[in-house]
Amino acid sequence: MRFYLDEDLPAKVAVLARGRDVDVVSSHELGHDGYTDEQQLLFAAAEGRCLVTRNRDHFIALTVSFFEQGQPHAGLLIVPTTSRLVRPVDLATALVAYGGQHPAGLHPYTIDYLRSAPNG
Repeated sequence: MRFYLDEDLPAKVAVLARGRDVDVVSSHELGHDGYTDEQQLLFAAAEGRCLVTRNRDHFIALTVSFFEQGQPHAGLLIVPTTSRLVRPVDLATALVAYGGQHPAGLHPYTIDYLRSAPNG
């Protein structure tokens, strides 16, 4: 599974997850900070990457819009604001576990929530 981290998540998450063989890049690393939410989602889709964000409401609405317009989409993974996943190491661990559960990626337009990894 391939991930793209929105700018509301620390770039360190991508570094830590890549160290555990996860294919992940961040908005920060690619110089995409300041892109609109639509531009972020378009980039993720073009790269076949599931977009990971805490920005639930905007990206759910965009996912519905992309579906209605038949635009490419590679999935949306939301980190709930109420989640215990705050530290970069915890987010990276959860991404590693999630990627292991979905090695082929998500079906287009899928919206899911990232949870703490087992024992995490």
